[in-house]
Amino acid sequence: MHELSICQSMLSQIERVAQENRADAVHRITVQIGPLSGIEPQLLQQAFPIAMAGSIAEAATLEIELLPIRLECRQCGAESEATSANKLICGHCGHWQTRLLSGDEMLLASLELDRATDKETATR
Repeated sequence: MHELSICQSMLSQIERVAQENRADAVHRITVQIGPLSGIEPQLLQQAFPIAMAGSIAEAATLEIELLPIRLECRQCGAESEATSANKLICGHCGHWQTRLLSGDEMLLASLELDRATDKETATR
């Protein structure tokens, strides 16, 4: 299950962003995953609490947004979404020579942080 190592790598990024923003905790983590990324969203969701245990993101929730497969046709130049990961053909002319625009990525899209200074301001 390489999703655990992906979560651990993601934690490094999360901790860096939290430190840069002087955050005490991370409440929500949103990632975007394409179907051709090689990452199983369900396994990522299961590995997440294990990887985040004892970290600044221990209590965070993980939200996963699934991205579509987007293609550009080399024949007609049109952009379209693939209907299947096994059928990367142009949605306009049906040509098989296409270029992948998106759908193979995993992105750390957003973090919801809690900063100590925000708490101090709220209590005054």
